[in-house]
Amino acid sequence: MAMSRSRFRKKTKKEETKTKFKFKSTERFLKPDPRYNNIVLAKLINQIMYDGKKSAAQNVVYGALDLIKERVKDREPLDVLVSAINNVKPQLEVRSKRVGGATYQVPMEVNRKRQQTLAIRQIILNSRSKKGKPMMVRLADEIVDAFNNQGASITWRDNTHKMAEANKLFAHFAW
Repeated sequence: MAMSRSRFRKKTKKEETKTKFKFKSTERFLKPDPRYNNIVLAKLINQIMYDGKKSAAQNVVYGALDLIKERVKDREPLDVLVSAINNVKPQLEVRSKRVGGATYQVPMEVNRKRQQTLAIRQIILNSRSKKGKPMMVRLADEIVDAFNNQGASITWRDNTHKMAEANKLFAHFAW
């Protein structure tokens, strides 16, 4: 068995500069989660993860999905999660725009990827803000509440929409 010697040879200066790059976390590098083979679930796990402890984050998310399976009998837990995220997604948000010395809150549409990111982030933040229970229970509670169109995440989405509605007279400043 002859092994390839190419991986043992010394790299030249040109090859070193070509291979050095700053890693950017993008969609194409994201691998689906191992149990459900789902990209959205992988994003949720990565958002929950602290200090690179992915297995701990997976235990929290999979435990929450098991609890959701017990609470919502007629639907699959992954379907409940995806519909909860879809319920929390904001259609509009306000962004600050400085015009002539004054700062205006300009309502703008949110693109699809940002909607999903904001929804996942908000579900996790609201789960973390509740104290007294294990994280998997808090996450399951928040996902089921969002699935039923109630809870703190839905309130956040409604407040975001209300702020955009209240500032719609500044919509002409949208860039």
